[in-house]
Amino acid sequence: MNVILVHGGFHGGWCWVRVAALLRRAGHAVFTPTQTGLGERRHLLSRAITLETFIDDIGAVIEAEELSDVVLVGHSFGGISITGVVDRMPERVRRLVYLDSRILEHGQSMLDVDGPRSSAWRQLAEETSGGLSIPPVPATYFGVTDPADLAWIERRLTPHPLGTFTSALRLANPQVGNGRPCTYAACTDPIYPALNDCRDWARGRAGWGWAELATAHDAMITAPDLVARVIEEVAQ
Repeated sequence: MNVILVHGGFHGGWCWVRVAALLRRAGHAVFTPTQTGLGERRHLLSRAITLETFIDDIGAVIEAEELSDVVLVGHSFGGISITGVVDRMPERVRRLVYLDSRILEHGQSMLDVDGPRSSAWRQLAEETSGGLSIPPVPATYFGVTDPADLAWIERRLTPHPLGTFTSALRLANPQVGNGRPCTYAACTDPIYPALNDCRDWARGRAGWGWAELATAHDAMITAPDLVARVIEEVAQ
């Protein structure tokens, strides 16, 4: 099985190290790309980065590695990227797994759907970087409580390009998932309230699978075994 694990906001491919190790041990080919401007690619941060950039990042992995039958897993903000990828190359995708993730529909941007936080994100970006990027939030924001994990995450979080919040998702096929099988895996302990609307939306979609993980929003760090198990189970 080919698996691409797509990280969320402020993170990078580094956050998947535990899940990737478990899946590789089980014999799967696993890729953990970092989207432009984040993680070890923070030196590429620019105002030109949009949602299209993030989608291109993941699509380029599929093309360069000549992958097919791919299981795309998007965590949090990464859910937007996998929606864009399957819109462009559905023939390469086996299934999508939205891990406690943000879901946008055609024409929506993060600032359109993020409610009262939208103006706060824009203001933070203006105050800290002249509108270039949003500074990292504390690791506790993601439900992590273990001191060692908190320290590890804090060292690695990087500013997130504001352009991916202001740009709209453009889909050729307005159906999220583009007809490929989709599963939403919700993290429930504790609930990450900023995504309640996405969980409600996904749970009401005809044909979508649903899974629950009794762990925090950053499940790939707090419960990598549960995440790996869900990916393997839904991809059968």
